[in-house]
Amino acid sequence: MGLLSFAVKGGILYSAIYGTRHYNVWADSEKTTALYNELSQKASPHLKTVRAKIPLEIPPLPSSGELCYIYTHYHNKAVKNTIYFIHRLPCYLGQWAKKAKDGIDKALEAPPPK
Repeated sequence: MGLLSFAVKGGILYSAIYGTRHYNVWADSEKTTALYNELSQKASPHLKTVRAKIPLEIPPLPSSGELCYIYTHYHNKAVKNTIYFIHRLPCYLGQWAKKAKDGIDKALEAPPPK
């Protein structure tokens, strides 16, 4: 089951990367805004259908300005967390090595005589 899950997640990731590169999402902010507006207009009828079928209130899609702010915020947060992880990596590696050594030592201990 793990391999299938990995394959599905990998396929979704590949599709997302390919799609964003194909539509030049990363090329220019004007193209990105135009693409977002186009996709928002195309999704609008489908969202109305979903809203009619589901009794829950679905919030409207965010504007491109809000989306830009949200993306920037979470991108910056991801960069900060990645840098923090890299900064702490020597400490983590030391902890993992100690746990591995302790586990190996415990496994190699002679069992008590009966």
